Amino acid sequence: SQFIIIIIMASASCNTEPSSSASASAAERRARRMAKLQELSLRRNEARKLNHQEVVEEDRRNKLPANFEQKRKREEWREEEEKKRKEAEDRGEDYDRLRMLEWTAEEVEKWERKKKKKNADPGFSTYEAAGLRQYQALTKKMKPDMEHYEEQKEKLGEEFFPDMNTLVDVTRKDSEEAVDKLVADVEKQIEKRAKFSRRRGFNDDADIDYINERNMRFNKKAERFYGKYTAEIKQNLERGTAV
Repeated sequence: SQFIIIIIMASASCNTEPSSSASASAAERRARRMAKLQELSLRRNEARKLNHQEVVEEDRRNKLPANFEQKRKREEWREEEEKKRKEAEDRGEDYDRLRMLEWTAEEVEKWERKKKKKNADPGFSTYEAAGLRQYQALTKKMKPDMEHYEEQKEKLGEEFFPDMNTLVDVTRKDSEEAVDKLVADVEKQIEKRAKFSRRRGFNDDADIDYINERNMRFNKKAERFYGKYTAEIKQNLERGTAV
């Protein structure tokens, strides 16, 4: 009888152990699921927050001017250049020279092309603008004699800077070198002006052998290529002696 009781107790203990382990494993799975759910919820909130920030940032960018980014990059580059220039001046170095040493041949060619494009000839607009351009071109070629300037400044003193009460000194004479330089410059301008020929858009004396502008261009092209072959035929037609 004692043996039977021991067997029953052993079997009861065996039945209770799986049930307790099963409940523990279920609780662990539920805890893992809850942790996973909480992690997913945190990720969703973080994604929602980031998405809202991106929408706000995109709306801000859309309200900015079209070239805002270019201006911002240009300002940042300018500030960086000023900083480097100041550092070079503190070291006693020429920043422009240091900067040129870093340029490649391709960058120099690109800069020259950009410079030519920027300083393209705008053509004639007004006589005032043409006069100003001529004045700037002439003064750019002038190389003042600073030694002579300082000598005259010391010699004349306060009279070197005239005012409304200053009388014109008619006794002063320019040097022969300055006169020769002026004469050479004037002759050069006359020679250049003689070679200049303004392109005429329309010749009133030319024969009208076209019906519209397109036909006029076609006739000019045909005359340029075949004019020497058809010159005699054209003359016969004009005289009325064509066969």
